[in-house]
Amino acid sequence: MDKWLNYHHLFYFKTIAEFGSVTKAAGKLHLGQSALSTQLMQFEDKLGVLLFERKHKKLILTEAGMATLDYANEIFKLGSELLEVLQDRLIPQQTHVQLGALDSIPKNIIYSLIKAAYKINECNVTVLEGKDDELLRELAAHRIDLILTNHLPRVGDGVKIVSKSIAKLPIWVCGHIKFSELKRDFPKSLMGKPFILPTHHSFLRASLDHFFKLNQISVKAIAETQDTSLQKIIGSDGLGLMALSSFEAGLLLKETGLKKIGTLPGVFEEIYLVAAARKIENPISSALFKSFSLT
Repeated sequence: MDKWLNYHHLFYFKTIAEFGSVTKAAGKLHLGQSALSTQLMQFEDKLGVLLFERKHKKLILTEAGMATLDYANEIFKLGSELLEVLQDRLIPQQTHVQLGALDSIPKNIIYSLIKAAYKINECNVTVLEGKDDELLRELAAHRIDLILTNHLPRVGDGVKIVSKSIAKLPIWVCGHIKFSELKRDFPKSLMGKPFILPTHHSFLRASLDHFFKLNQISVKAIAETQDTSLQKIIGSDGLGLMALSSFEAGLLLKETGLKKIGTLPGVFEEIYLVAAARKIENPISSALFKSFSLT
């Protein structure tokens, strides 16, 4: 029996398993449906097992198929990792670091991570911002090295990640000097006051809503945005108050005439670094994961 594995067959199988359909997989691969079916049968003959069974016009992985898919995912992850490592080495003395960040992470925190990468060694940094499920897929495929997030992501089977808390930041309420009188009887003084709030998909927004509800404080949301530059513009005009992490607010107060009104008791924004387990580590991202902290 020929002991060589046909990796084209393995890739075709993986694609069919991902789509659950030969027809859809054939469209993705730009192959004819009958040709792809033949390739699958040849692969099954080679392995001596059935990889799929048909139920209600759908292809369902057999036990052998599920085991084969696990190996296929790992094999192609290693292939992506190999290409990434070799591409990095094509640039002498310069490592490529790919960072992911939730779109709700303040830009100055992202910048702090970039600066820390440059201090470790000369490197080229790419930043991808997006939602947690998108970033996690990129991390699992080794297309990014680290994720900056304000919550620990839920991961599926076969995705091995490690995480580290880099800060637990108190939340400050800041605003124009005209709001300074709200320091008295804070936070009850916030009742009915205008706020520029994070959008609802932000975990900070969920924490703020919980705090206000728990303390029976009703605020007036005049704007919702994750863009801190826009928050600064609106806040500087005195249109509303802002709830920001101490790290972000401390820098903002230095740049503007905005004032700290108070600290929301028991409300924090925790920031994490998340990495995927890799056979070959990116030296810059590995050093960042071990040493980077905002505190």
